[in-house]
Amino acid sequence: MTAGPVVHRLPGTVHMRALKFIGAAVAAIVVILALVMIVGVPSGFLTSTIKERVERETGYRLTIAGSTRISLWPTLNVTMNDLTLQEPKDREGANKVTIGSLQADMTLSSAWSGHPEISELIVTKPVLYVPLLRERHRTAAQPADKPAASAGNSDVQIDRITIVDGAVAFSNSHDKLESRIDTINANATFDADRKIKLAGSARSGSTPMKFDIKATVPLPPIERQNIPVEFTLEAPGALNAPLAAKAEVRLNGPVVLINGLTGSLDEGGFSGWGSVDVSSKPLVKVDLDFQRFNIPGAKAQNTSTQQGWSDAPIDLSALNYVDAQVKISAAQIDWADAQFAPAAIEATLAGGVLKASVSNLGAYGGQATGEVIVDASTGNPTYQMHCDLVGVRALPLLTSLASFDKLDGKMQAKIAARSAGASQHAIMSNMAGTAFVTFQDGAIRGLNVAQMIRSLTASTLNGWQEQQEQATDLTQLSASFKIDRGQATTLDLNLVGPLVKVTGVGTIDLGTRMIGFRVEPQLVMTTQGQDRAADPVGFGIPVVLSGPWSSPKIYPEIQGILDNPDAAYGKLREMGKGLFGPDGAGLNNIIGNLGSLAGNQGGTGGTGGGNLLGGGLGQALGGLLGGLGNAGGSTGGTPGGTHSRSIPATPMDPQGAAPQPQQAAPPATAQNAPPPVQQDSQTMNDVLRQLFNR
Repeated sequence: MTAGPVVHRLPGTVHMRALKFIGAAVAAIVVILALVMIVGVPSGFLTSTIKERVERETGYRLTIAGSTRISLWPTLNVTMNDLTLQEPKDREGANKVTIGSLQADMTLSSAWSGHPEISELIVTKPVLYVPLLRERHRTAAQPADKPAASAGNSDVQIDRITIVDGAVAFSNSHDKLESRIDTINANATFDADRKIKLAGSARSGSTPMKFDIKATVPLPPIERQNIPVEFTLEAPGALNAPLAAKAEVRLNGPVVLINGLTGSLDEGGFSGWGSVDVSSKPLVKVDLDFQRFNIPGAKAQNTSTQQGWSDAPIDLSALNYVDAQVKISAAQIDWADAQFAPAAIEATLAGGVLKASVSNLGAYGGQATGEVIVDASTGNPTYQMHCDLVGVRALPLLTSLASFDKLDGKMQAKIAARSAGASQHAIMSNMAGTAFVTFQDGAIRGLNVAQMIRSLTASTLNGWQEQQEQATDLTQLSASFKIDRGQATTLDLNLVGPLVKVTGVGTIDLGTRMIGFRVEPQLVMTTQGQDRAADPVGFGIPVVLSGPWSSPKIYPEIQGILDNPDAAYGKLREMGKGLFGPDGAGLNNIIGNLGSLAGNQGGTGGTGGGNLLGGGLGQALGGLLGGLGNAGGSTGGTPGGTHSRSIPATPMDPQGAAPQPQQAAPPATAQNAPPPVQQDSQTMNDVLRQLFNR
């Protein structure tokens, strides 16, 4: 298992005490080597003398398992191999430093003078081992800290330090976790004005990094003194652009204080402060104000594909090994392709539990508030979130976050959800909670609902019949969902537009991306929209949407429609033959004309925008279509009944629907038979004359 990038990129995880001891150990080794050059002591005695002095001055045990070589040409050169610097009480070896080889080049004259001048110190294959702790605890002050500070007063002068193929290894033996920063190659130079320049490269997992640090070190002791620092960091894949900053750094025991922090990241500047406490489990505190903050992340994926959720594991274990308190404010925050302005985020991380909240977040003409809680303290992470959206423009938000560009309008939403799992698929399958969403004064892009209703009178539909140039205006689209085990169920789907109305019930399976809906589409016989006085004309038969949400099957709920569609549609035409002309062509023409009207709402629609078919004609047509619906519904049920709005079963069985009273149906006779149609009705004659010219 590999720890996440949070652990990788925190410089504070390197223990300050270990670094102090390394410096003291190097100074002690150099002093002993200089004395050896003067008196000519054999290498065996040399190594034992070095180990004794290092342990006396640092409290750490030095082990030299390899050979020691001394050369006088072309310069005085001493090389020691296979070194280990370790705390004596650390039996597991979790906190130590190993060095493949240590080579010191110095002038012979400086060695004779007793003030060694190291022209170059080459450290090959050093590895700094850092234990990852789940709990914070205070550590008592160690006596070794005081002698280690004497390294700053050493007479040893080093001009250059070169690190070759180094590494930092983070590990937790209890959790069986290890993570590394590898291939560290760096050069550090020191001049007479105490200016330090450090430049190098490294790799964290698959992310290459380059760093450049400049600092001016004050006269010792440096603790509690400001150290001006400038640094740049490049990490393609983790950062969209190089990070450049400068600050005043102060060491206060195990706490690194960062004040006056200013810099630039991506396309905006920032300022603030921070601190890192490395006495135990790292505690990071940050308060930053950005002009523009671009959150690194993957671009939104197109949800129209039928590819399911990923089962790749999501590793959040790194959240257990660092605590943090973060405040970020920004004039604008970019995430994926979405933009939010202004923004204020507060987050805390403690014990593996991350809590992040936003308030009054500006989002596309509206506002958003919410909170997210991620608990990674166990092997199966849990998630909780709640958010409120008010007056947000739906199209740019959904397009940028989910590549969903089919809905536009003012969006309001209240969502409260929770889940658990270590993959996308598991998270979506375990989702539970509630959601209410409404869209107002917008459009369904790429779909002509009225045209789809017309098409359903002739054949079933595969997919959403999307066409770029079409749209269905909507006054309101709303639904509330109850979510349980990844099943989002609604009983109040409601779409109202100037020429279309759709109501229905159904379920969305979030884990499998499948839907099952039963809807009742209706065509509005007036351009007055929601304020219309007349009732809309129904299709007469409920419509089923079933299958993958990217491309479901859409068909009328008629018995046998999927097994033998030709026979089912023949039956539908037969039911309407006497009322709408041969083969039900009149029904197709009526709905077809309405579909054309819905697609061209800017055209002339009658006088004064009133009833399109005129007074009694619209009422009569409504009754006729209602009668057609009764005929279809009575195929396998009680005469005069209609289908229920429950979630369709598989296969769809219209006989399973519960009968409901039909408001527009006349009372049945004693023989439970509908009254015969009056062929000589004057109203019917007027309808037929206007519709079919007969």
